[in-house]
Amino acid sequence: MTSLLGLSLTGRRVLFVGGGAVTARRLGRFLADGAVIGIVAPRLAPETQALVREHDLEWHEREFAPGDVADAWLVHTATGDPAADREVTAACDRYRVFCVNASDGAHGSARMTAQTTSGDVVVGVASDVGVDPRRAAGVRDAIALTMASGRIPLRRRRATQSGRVDLIGGGPGPIDLMTVRARRLLAEADVVVVDRLGPTAEVLAELDPDVLVIDVGKRPHHHPVPQERINALLVEHASAGRRVVRLKGGDPFVYGRGGEEVIACQRAGIPVEVTPGASSAISVPQAAGIPVTHRGTASAMHLVNGQGEVTPTTLRALADRDVTTVMLMGVAALPRVVTAALERGIGSDLPVAIVENGHTSRQRTTRSTLGEVVDAAADAGVRNPAVIVFGEVARAGLLMPGGLRSEENAR
Repeated sequence: MTSLLGLSLTGRRVLFVGGGAVTARRLGRFLADGAVIGIVAPRLAPETQALVREHDLEWHEREFAPGDVADAWLVHTATGDPAADREVTAACDRYRVFCVNASDGAHGSARMTAQTTSGDVVVGVASDVGVDPRRAAGVRDAIALTMASGRIPLRRRRATQSGRVDLIGGGPGPIDLMTVRARRLLAEADVVVVDRLGPTAEVLAELDPDVLVIDVGKRPHHHPVPQERINALLVEHASAGRRVVRLKGGDPFVYGRGGEEVIACQRAGIPVEVTPGASSAISVPQAAGIPVTHRGTASAMHLVNGQGEVTPTTLRALADRDVTTVMLMGVAALPRVVTAALERGIGSDLPVAIVENGHTSRQRTTRSTLGEVVDAAADAGVRNPAVIVFGEVARAGLLMPGGLRSEENAR
């Protein structure tokens, strides 16, 4: 019967006997654990030699002697000679030191597991009888995929004093467009602070019932939870030892005030990290078949928040036919932007596309021109959330002649 133990090797001596390719492959794992590595071998393979130089490892350039194992916590033998490996294993038994024997079909008093991690959860897979590394690796990989999908309960069940905050970009909406890391962090969360947009409904349905969900979503002209209070909530829950996820639509650093939340956490001494997401500025036009850059059509992109003023920089971008201007949160601002652009002398034939509810079943694209888009948007009843694209890339049929989606409205 094999027992799996979580051994801490940090600061403890691990002896490798043999300096071949197997030693090179396995050294990294023990180095990552913080072990103090020693090697006994008359010669080293080039890859092992490189690791010895890189990490300044102790190397005894000679044959093994039984007394070498006396001060080790763990020994790994891979000499390539089964008889020599058995000698090492026997010496470990005498000194009561656990030994991993890497000889084909053999094993010592300890085994290497096929290992995977998700956050601070470590999973090891080993065979109970005999050695079957391919099977162990296959099981490990299947477990790793399941953990990455967020379908394994990874939350801590014991309270800790060290909380943290993770800002996660949820992307444009579909849950399968979130990153693997984002799904894993959500599975570990004790508190999720959510916005209105993004993959909120599907994600929340996967959370444990006792996960605290705080809705701080903003709507146009309606901000029920001020940004300062959101910052305070993140700090408050993380200070209580909880793992907090701040889930945003798109990317946290693209008009998501993620920078302000990072600053608030750092000022309070709270560990904080940002996991990027697919920004709606790129992914929503893409859902409608609109590339924000396209060779021979547009070589640059200008991103603007429709809730701000129409700046000279934005007007210059609109005037440059080699630039795609993408406006977020701009439905209400559209008439103002169009008026400023036309007064600047920008051509009324500039293509414009408005993509509503990108990457959802309610996606709709309205195509028009700068001179007619205000009326087109009114006729179609365009509403947020929507991304507005100005530029030659918004021209119908750029990539797929004949129209991209049957529900498009064109003027």
